[in-house]
Amino acid sequence: MTLLLSRADVEAALDIPAVLAALDTGFRAAGRLPADHPSDDRPPDDRPPTARRVGTRLPGPGTAMCLLPGLLPDVPAYTVKVNAKFPAATPALRGIVCLHALADGELLALLDSASVTAWRTGLAAALATHALAPEHATTVAVIGAGAQNRTVLRALRTLRPIGEVYAYDLDPERAAAVGRVAPTARAAVEAADIVLIATWSREPLLDADVLRPGLHLTSLGFDEPGKTELSPALLRASRLVVDDPALAAASGVLHSAALEPALATPLGDILRGTAPARPDDRPTVFAPIGLPWQDLALAWPVYLAARSDAATTSFAFH
Repeated sequence: MTLLLSRADVEAALDIPAVLAALDTGFRAAGRLPADHPSDDRPPDDRPPTARRVGTRLPGPGTAMCLLPGLLPDVPAYTVKVNAKFPAATPALRGIVCLHALADGELLALLDSASVTAWRTGLAAALATHALAPEHATTVAVIGAGAQNRTVLRALRTLRPIGEVYAYDLDPERAAAVGRVAPTARAAVEAADIVLIATWSREPLLDADVLRPGLHLTSLGFDEPGKTELSPALLRASRLVVDDPALAAASGVLHSAALEPALATPLGDILRGTAPARPDDRPTVFAPIGLPWQDLALAWPVYLAARSDAATTSFAFH
């Protein structure tokens, strides 16, 4: 039987500490995870499976994307995710995550993609923000007060104490639901130690003149070509951290800002302790693109929790 897990089901079964632990394990095990751009000369059948993040524009206002396979060490399952993004829709992200048994491909569950993506992105962003922001940083600026940034903020509160929150959004009422309304994005940044920015912008919203020593920014708007939230000058003046340098160079922040891969530090190196979180007082920026294994880091513990719930809906496809 295949479990059918709606947005409400995913959120009811979500254990934030468990998923944070799974994400931390995944970033630390980066060398054992399938690369998005492998560079070995072994015969194809002998190579590790290659993770793919394939996207295309649709003949209309949306885009379609597929992420596969999601793999993690010691997890006997994999994920395949199919998404459609429509910025003007609510929710803007629609699709499914298929959870399969690694041994025989059995379809274990179908999960709502919007909730899986928002939570795994938000939790990974919170994990990186906590690792990179100074210990004393507790004041947060939220730029783009949508569901994604609300998820990051909720997760970050489980990792460190958060004091005042300043919010800027094109919709002042939405900003007011998150924190004290700031008149501009710049005003929000000037009031905070940590900046969370998640928008659909295709023009930089912040430039290097907002930077100051010790500031940390987490930017979630570099997840596909053409999207950008931070100027190249700001990125060059900061210590840039990404989830995967090769993918960031192909279609993420390095690609969008025409930056050299050597300018980016992998988050896994910082979590493993092979690179310092803050080697100096430069501002830090975390700009991920999202990796297939992050879907599994959330889908697997959610599946295990939902499987033991007698109220969970299931369906036999065969």
